[in-house]
Order: sequence, then C-alpha cells, then structure tokens
Amino acid sequence: MVTTKNIFMYGIQLILLIAIFFVTSVISVITGSTSLITVPVMLQFSIEPRTALATNMLALTFMSVGGTLPFIGKKLLDYNRLRIIIFLTILGSIIGALLVLAIPSKSMPIIISILMIIVAVFSIVNRHAGIILAIKKPSPIVEIGGYIATFVLGVYGGFFSGGYVTMLTAAYVSLFRMTFVQAVANTKLINIFSSLIATMIFLTQGIVDYKLGIILSITMFIGGIVGSQVALKLNNIWLRRIFITTVIALGIKTLFDFSALR
Repeated sequence: MVTTKNIFMYGIQLILLIAIFFVTSVISVITGSTSLITVPVMLQFSIEPRTALATNMLALTFMSVGGTLPFIGKKLLDYNRLRIIIFLTILGSIIGALLVLAIPSKSMPIIISILMIIVAVFSIVNRHAGIILAIKKPSPIVEIGGYIATFVLGVYGGFFSGGYVTMLTAAYVSLFRMTFVQAVANTKLINIFSSLIATMIFLTQGIVDYKLGIILSITMFIGGIVGSQVALKLNNIWLRRIFITTVIALGIKTLFDFSALR
C-alpha cells in the first residue's frame, strides 16, 4: 500500500541520490572512480545490485558526454590514436558487460583497492608524469602497452567501471605520455563508448531502472559539463594533486569496505 510517508521517504531518497550523483560527477571528471561512490550509495538505498550497476552505467554514459563537450575544440583529444582505442574499448566493454551477467562481483573491491593504491604510488614516484607534455614519443613497446591497457581496462569498465577511468588516466599519462588534462579529455570521450555499449547490453536484459536512470543521467550530464569546465581552468600540477589525493582516499575506503563485509 502506497502511503504519504512512503512517498515522502522516496522523495527524500531521490533528492539525496541526485545531490550525491551531481557532486560525484563534478569531481570524478578529474579523478574518475565515479562508480566506487555511486554504486555503493544505490545499494544503501536497497536497489538490487545488478540494477544498480546497470542504471549507474546509463548515467555514466550521459556524464561522459557532458564531460567531453567542453574539451572539444581545445586540441586535447588524441585523434591519431582515437580510432584504435575506441575499437579496443568497445570490444573490451562488450566482454565486460557479458561478465556481469555471469560472474558475481564479491571479489572486485579488494582488486580495485589494490590497483588504485598502486596507481597512486606510481603517480607519486613519477613526479613529472602528466605535468608537462613529453617531448619524446613513447617507444613502440610502451605504445603497445597503452593499447593493451585500453583493452584490458575496457573489459573491466564494462563489468563494473569503479576505478576504470582512474586507472585509464594513469595508463595514458605513463604509457602515452599525455598530460593530466589530455588524459582527462581522452578518457572522458572513451568512457562514452565503454558505458554506452555496456548500457545497451543491460537494456536488452531488462535490468535498467528507466525512471531513476533518466533522472540520474540528466544530473550527471550537467555535473560532467561543470566538472570539465573546472578541469580546464586548473593547471596540470593541481590536477595531479587532486587525482592522487582522491585515488588514495578511495583506495583506502574500498579496502575498508571490503574488510567490513568479510
């Protein structure tokens, strides 16, 4: 039975979700790891896990579109590599999305937290990576490593996406020798394809909450635009500081969340 109290509580939960998704999308344009916050929040509101993953993926697609728009025309997108990395991302995302339907994700938090802490340590050790554009092009082996990372992370991105863009950003800074702002711009564009392919598969399986998905998609689209505008105003040193701080914090948080579930 639908009561006034139930409607009121649903309204409060929806407002909280919108607020959390908006703030997260603004910050995560720079840092990535959107799903490490949004999916657990959705689970806290008693949304079924697969529905939470699928609905979140729909919202991520719109956030990525909003996050990419301000970068267009700024000469930050790597058009020489785009066709290859988009193809590898689509292929990986298809595999990852199919895995959601077959594999439980209980072991993912510990893997994510370890990978993110490694990313943070690597970023701290390589102090100048991502701050200035490398004059020397990466060697062929390192270049291939960037493409392999794109595919492997594409599989993970289609599966869960939590920390996907964060690790992809680190990979592009270290392997493709991009600055942080370039990596942010390119990963936002690539994430459109990763999230879109996964969303299309989830839609065919009927596990997306359309009503909630539309509301959160609009929220994150606006948040993505705002976040990209902020990223364009910050220099690479500050982008690096924000990136590393957030990665460490989310890595530790994910590790504690995993320990609490054991």
